[in-house]
Amino acid sequence: MTVNITAAATPSVGTVPRGLVPAGVVLGGTLISLIGLTWDIQWHSDVGPDTFFTLPHLFLYAGSAISGLASLAVVLLTTANAKRDKAVDPLVGGRAVGVFGRTFSAPVGYLVSGIGAALFLVYGLWDQWWHGLYGFDAVIDSPPHIGLLLSISITMVGAVMVFAVARDQSWGTYGVAVAAGTLLAFSMVTVLGLSALPGGPVNTVNAGSAFFSVMILFMGAYVLNRRGGALAVGVVVAFLQALFWWFSPWATEVYADATGLPLRDYVDGIPGLPNMIPMSLLLVAVAVELLRGLPAWVAGALGGVIITALAPLQRMLTYGSNFPALQRYVATVVAGAVLGALAGMLGRRFGQMLRHLAPAKEDRHA
Repeated sequence: MTVNITAAATPSVGTVPRGLVPAGVVLGGTLISLIGLTWDIQWHSDVGPDTFFTLPHLFLYAGSAISGLASLAVVLLTTANAKRDKAVDPLVGGRAVGVFGRTFSAPVGYLVSGIGAALFLVYGLWDQWWHGLYGFDAVIDSPPHIGLLLSISITMVGAVMVFAVARDQSWGTYGVAVAAGTLLAFSMVTVLGLSALPGGPVNTVNAGSAFFSVMILFMGAYVLNRRGGALAVGVVVAFLQALFWWFSPWATEVYADATGLPLRDYVDGIPGLPNMIPMSLLLVAVAVELLRGLPAWVAGALGGVIITALAPLQRMLTYGSNFPALQRYVATVVAGAVLGALAGMLGRRFGQMLRHLAPAKEDRHA
């Protein structure tokens, strides 16, 4: 069986839909990166500082490398077809755009995912230099790590774009939900950088989590533009949260035993990254579905309120934390409503933009 992964507009001989293989490889790479991240965070929490060469880091690096190589392969094959004046199928990653003075022809989705992978390489070299200069990483949010997280996020955005192009195909529909869910889960770590901002009475991390959760949820829903779109993204996130809730502590303990390192005395078994994901996200997804006919800012504001209002309860349930001061709680919920409304409108806009990546029906080839 022959599988056509190029963007040439020739019919595929095999049964695998055109574009599925490279899109699946890019998505698989982002999932591997997410596995590495949840593992690395748990390692910092349960064991302590680490060096550059660890197994969780290997997952992070391998995920970006896989996505980057797949993106590069599609760009090179598309460029070769364009040089031979062969028709380029826009269903594979979107319409091709010229890069470096049209030296390369790159489908826009794979261009974005490839740029993210290339930036990861740059920040990875910086991270290696950082480890060589300072030794162990005591915290997860070191400057090179922030760059690494942002570069992986760009690759994940590219994965969403690749599947959004094929949203009318069954594999494209499922891919959008999984890619958006992966991006949402990953972004919960990126918002930790907001803790450095002077938020005053507002919990900036909770407000930021509400903003990104609502925005990505709306984006996925409007890309799919069908009943159950938001719920599909929410279910994917809930599945990843449940899976990593078990995996993160287990993998950390097994790897620590294998390397002869002890766990910290105060390890509580609560996973780091999964607990950053709002448990109320499914409730927000249901609200988005029920309020589908209203302006996006209404459902977005409600989603922001739900997440910020229930975030302290989630920490009380998992960590036994105290309820925050009333002034701080109310201020954070109000900020969540405002940011949620903005996120709803932005998510709708981004979703509509991603829908425009899909080729017109008359331009598609079976």
